[in-house]
Amino acid sequence: MEQKDLLIEDCDTSCFGSEADLKQVRAGMIDEHAAVQVADWFKAFSDPTRVKLINALLQKELCVHDLSVLLEMGQSAISHQLRYLRNMRIVKRRKVGKTVFYSLDDTHIEQIFTQTLQHTMHGE
Repeated sequence: MEQKDLLIEDCDTSCFGSEADLKQVRAGMIDEHAAVQVADWFKAFSDPTRVKLINALLQKELCVHDLSVLLEMGQSAISHQLRYLRNMRIVKRRKVGKTVFYSLDDTHIEQIFTQTLQHTMHGE
């Protein structure tokens, strides 16, 4: 018997969730629009370059030039990734003269990134 069949069989014979329980769970579920937004937000963290950018900005506000030196990438590639992160409201920018400095948008980003990193390193 396959694992899939076993799960279905287990549910058929021993899973008797009450309709009231299901209504309560359904009432607490996010809507489709919110689910798409959360998925898109996590998608932003799925690229190693963006993860490195977020990690660098977690430590200090930096300009595109400094980020390109740190990541050993071209400024246009860095700018492209920063634009993506800015559109997702993960980073924000501050202009001083002709120089644009980037930082994390808020403390939520820092907390989520730090907790994810800690969780990843926990198993090592």
